[in-house]
Amino acid sequence: MAQTIARDVAAPAGRNEGIGGRLLAAVANRAVILVPYLWLLIFFLVPFGIVLKISLSQTTIAMPPYLPVFGLGDGVSGFIANLRELSFENYLWLLDDALYFNAYVSSVVIAAVSTFLALLIGYPLAYGMARSSESMRPLLLMLVILPFWTSFLIRVYAWIGILKPEGLLNQFLLWVGVIDTPLQIMNTNTAIYIGIVYSYLPFMVLPLYATLEKMDYSLIEAAQDLGCPPTTAFWKITFPLSLPGVVAGCLLVFIPAIGEFVIPDLLGGSQTLMIGKTLWNEFFSNRDWPVASAVAIVLLLILVVPMMFFQRAQARAQEQGR
Repeated sequence: MAQTIARDVAAPAGRNEGIGGRLLAAVANRAVILVPYLWLLIFFLVPFGIVLKISLSQTTIAMPPYLPVFGLGDGVSGFIANLRELSFENYLWLLDDALYFNAYVSSVVIAAVSTFLALLIGYPLAYGMARSSESMRPLLLMLVILPFWTSFLIRVYAWIGILKPEGLLNQFLLWVGVIDTPLQIMNTNTAIYIGIVYSYLPFMVLPLYATLEKMDYSLIEAAQDLGCPPTTAFWKITFPLSLPGVVAGCLLVFIPAIGEFVIPDLLGGSQTLMIGKTLWNEFFSNRDWPVASAVAIVLLLILVVPMMFFQRAQARAQEQGR
């Protein structure tokens, strides 16, 4: 009898604890999901809104505060009136001046060529790391990450000492007898390609290595047992299975390379035309923040819009594959 009473008293408490536990778990799950959205809101959407507002401001005012000013006490009518004062003159200015169009095109070309070169160099490295013994993989992975232990700026300055006419590369080539006069590599696009590929190569190798390491290499062995040559097996099995790593690595290299400023400025010289240098000049030399903000917004659209279409096409391909 006593045991029955104790069980009846404890049952509602157990049910209450179960409901409370499920409630806490639901709140924790929502909080985990909410944190990334808050991060994007604070560090992406809010700064993006500020830059967008500056890009639509009047061009006659180069320094803040920019008109129109959205005050908290303006009310709905004042907010609507301020919206009507926003102008697209800065974007029309970008269309009128060929400098910005050429800078965008040059940045896309340099970033695309650098990404392709990084893929050509990074894929064999990642493939060799994935096929090496398990005892060697941590050492090889550390060697790939090792350049990050040194300042990015110091590494770019080191390439100046290597590529300049009296630098180590020309001195070595002259000593070997390959060339008679020093090569002019500094202040050219070649130096920019070398700097970008060297600086962003780990971003290409790491996702490729992560994809190739998880691949089932018994498929290669099965293809070779059926008479498939190694080259054909690579292009029909290995490379298609590694495409997620290829896409991730290309995006990780292309996106920062298109807006790169330090490498073109130090290795490319004053004649190099890239949108990162153009942004710097507009912000700090010309001090024309509205035009510079318009340049930044257009650059963001150039990067985001193709990625959105690519993700939609990839989602459709996955749905069709199911």
